[in-house]
Amino acid sequence: MDAPKYINLSEARQVLSNMGVEFNDRQMKRAADLDANGQRKLPFFIDPIDGKLKIEKGTLLKIYQRLQMEAEENSKIQ
Repeated sequence: MDAPKYINLSEARQVLSNMGVEFNDRQMKRAADLDANGQRKLPFFIDPIDGKLKIEKGTLLKIYQRLQMEAEENSKIQ
């Protein structure tokens, strides 16, 4: 098993961009900010050492892969 790699907002944006998913800084920040219910759209957390938002790179990639698989399973054409 690979060691976890924690990335910040801008690095997460770059990872998604490399996959062809383009977001601007504001969209990434909105996905990482808490909503009215105290939840985030993506599982970013505040790093206890530097106080910045982080996400595990593998988790971010798995989320997009899972959503793609669900979309394929739910499509009418298979």
